[in-house]
Amino acid sequence: MFQSFDVTARPEQGPPRLAALRETFAALGVDGVIVPRADAYQGEYVADCDARLAWLTGFTGSAGFCVALKDIAGVFIDGRYRTQVKAQVARDFTPVPWPDIRLAEWLKEQLPQGGTVGFDPWLHTVSEIETARSALEGSGITLKPLDANPVDAIWTDRPAPPSAPVRAHPLEFAGESAESKRGRLASALQEAGHRAAVLTLPDSIMWLLNIRGSDVAHNPVAQGFAVLHDSGHVDLFMAPAKLEGLSDHLGAGVAICAPETFIAHLGTLPGPVRVDRSSAPYLLSQILGDRVAYGDDPCVMPKACKNEAEIEGAAEAHLRDGAAMVELLAWLDAQAPGTVTEIDVVKQLETRRRQDNALQDISFETISGSGPNGAIMHYRVTEETDRTLQDGELLVLDSGGQYLDGTTDITRTIAVGEPTLDAREAFTRVLQGMIAMSRLVWPKGLAGRDIEAVGRMPLWLAGQDFNHGLGHGVGAYLSVHEGPVRLSRVSTIPLEPGMILSNEPGYYREGAFGIRIENLIVVRKAPALPTADPERNMLAWQTLTFVPIDQRLIVPDMLTRAERDWLNEYHAEVTRVIAPRVSETARSWLETATRSI
Repeated sequence: MFQSFDVTARPEQGPPRLAALRETFAALGVDGVIVPRADAYQGEYVADCDARLAWLTGFTGSAGFCVALKDIAGVFIDGRYRTQVKAQVARDFTPVPWPDIRLAEWLKEQLPQGGTVGFDPWLHTVSEIETARSALEGSGITLKPLDANPVDAIWTDRPAPPSAPVRAHPLEFAGESAESKRGRLASALQEAGHRAAVLTLPDSIMWLLNIRGSDVAHNPVAQGFAVLHDSGHVDLFMAPAKLEGLSDHLGAGVAICAPETFIAHLGTLPGPVRVDRSSAPYLLSQILGDRVAYGDDPCVMPKACKNEAEIEGAAEAHLRDGAAMVELLAWLDAQAPGTVTEIDVVKQLETRRRQDNALQDISFETISGSGPNGAIMHYRVTEETDRTLQDGELLVLDSGGQYLDGTTDITRTIAVGEPTLDAREAFTRVLQGMIAMSRLVWPKGLAGRDIEAVGRMPLWLAGQDFNHGLGHGVGAYLSVHEGPVRLSRVSTIPLEPGMILSNEPGYYREGAFGIRIENLIVVRKAPALPTADPERNMLAWQTLTFVPIDQRLIVPDMLTRAERDWLNEYHAEVTRVIAPRVSETARSWLETATRSI
């Protein structure tokens, strides 16, 4: 299987590792160190050899960091992980609600007399360090870059770095040649007066060169660095063994360089050299010095705005993925409560996805959380936590596939037996938020922060909310969480046609149940309306995901006529596009599941 159910970290392992880390403080000349989730490439997901935060603390979430001081160790986690962290870290670690409490604020409270806190300059961005230093001014607290990572010094059984081969991504799925991409991005560098740009995000390099890898679980990326010159030439710093057989694909415009020469090469670059302060390691700006020209990674916006080939590929991948989901849901409905476990569901779903030859991996470890486990937003089921699905419970099933033509991400909340009225009412509010966002038409120029409240309003009216963003960007057979756009109150980047995002409101009651409904949607130019102002440039969503929404969890009387119409039209479309792709048994189940209300 692509997914394992092993326990990857245990709380009791943390305290002795924390003690060993503290023993390094004196030699380093520090009063504490920061241990981030991030690696040198600043991706959300990290290779096993870079999972320092999980190794030290036991916390396995996709975001957060630890600050280990002599007398306290804070684990900073956002709203998605405030339930999960309680089960994963020992009492020697103190969960800190972040960003409600920020790093500098916490350090001032813990080090009132001042002190020195070390950090690995490979693992933090310029923006992170500048923000923290500014907030610490006058506190007597200094952030000190370290020559070596202290966690690595005590991690005696650290896994080896990944070395998986890189493969070409076909033009039929990429929709644009790598040569064309290099050329148009080089023109943008010339217009900005930049001689080169340093690329550190693996998915940016994969997109630019039309290649894919498997260095990080469930993400088709290879780790490395690159320099894009204003001529369109690229210096690619990646182990040559990974790139065997790709010389013709990469072409004469790409030079393959040994990774260990990267730092020395930076020293030879004429300025100005563009560095993204939000994603490049802090160390790079220190090496480049006055040659640095801060600016956005030139790949991130072109990558976020998918071309028609990428959108068509995503749409087709979602139809095949939707068929696999319908087969799974039909199977699950035929099982009696008390006879199926969370792991059983994961295995059955992966079995059905694997029948598609285009499947390369799952896009993340499937979240299969029943009852109270459903309230853990990024729950990972293990052999130890596995539960049997019981009558009256809800199952949150959040999953996706990495297909050659697209990346999928879908969540459905499923009734097991007879759900309670309380749960059904909460589910209906979540559904109303999802429908509201799906129906939205808005003027071009608005960002995620300007519209994401639409998906929360039904919950807000009941005094409820959820502690995660309404949606995230999704790659084209790339990272399932792709920046820089989000449907989030902190996202300021205007939405543009071609951007694929998730629409996933939820509701979570700790110790009881969780609810989330998620479709992927793509930004399109809105259809012309007879009432529209001619000078308005309006945008709308095109839905990519077609899987039934569990009507047993809906309180019909709570829905407006417009909401019912949307749901009925959506379910009619699900039947139209998915029924021809599934078995006779699943087709019969689908017809019942998509009946009009």
